[in-house]
Amino acid sequence: TALPIWKLMAVLATFFVSLVLLTPSRGLYFHIPETAKKCFIEEVPDETMIVGKYRVQPYDDGVKGYLPSSVGIGMHVEVRDPADKIILSKYYAGEGRFTFTSHAPGEHSICLHSNSTRWFSGRRLRIHFDLQVGEHANDYAQIAAKDKLTELQLRIRQLLDQVEQITKEQSYQRYREERFRSTSDSTNSRVLYWALIQLVVLVLIGFWQMRHLKKFFEAKKLV
Repeated sequence: TALPIWKLMAVLATFFVSLVLLTPSRGLYFHIPETAKKCFIEEVPDETMIVGKYRVQPYDDGVKGYLPSSVGIGMHVEVRDPADKIILSKYYAGEGRFTFTSHAPGEHSICLHSNSTRWFSGRRLRIHFDLQVGEHANDYAQIAAKDKLTELQLRIRQLLDQVEQITKEQSYQRYREERFRSTSDSTNSRVLYWALIQLVVLVLIGFWQMRHLKKFFEAKKLV
């Protein structure tokens, strides 16, 4: 049986909205002191490949600008999963790329710092950083050359990868909703228990005050 028109439109709308919400790549550059560390938080589903590309440019006082490449300066990359477990910790050259795959959904911490051992350094570094997540991390030109795919086959491969990434994103959103619901239920239960404890304490205090006033009036022979 064919799907009703409104259901088909709802499925298509969900598909295209998910495509828009997917993050392709994030290219930026930032400045840090030579001995400083810069960290990023990336929220990704499980079993998702992340590729980071970077390039370091040191500042040169002689030319009053940033050099096109770094000589003798490397970059240390450290990645931690949502459980704060290190899944990547490695030194790289002044320009390169790193790759890792998430094995748990949630926030992954990606930290970069140079391999400089200077205690005091006024030199600044400009770091170009590009982070690609999911199917956007795939090099489809290399895949097409390796598997000898036609343009149509390559496009189908890209669409399949996008659908797979959308499925992972939807699963991750359900996982977040379940965590949020669990946290809300736990918070509501604690609020209820706290309200009950306050009620019991107020009743006990009222009972104690009544007894105290009764004894006071009896001692003064007012009752």
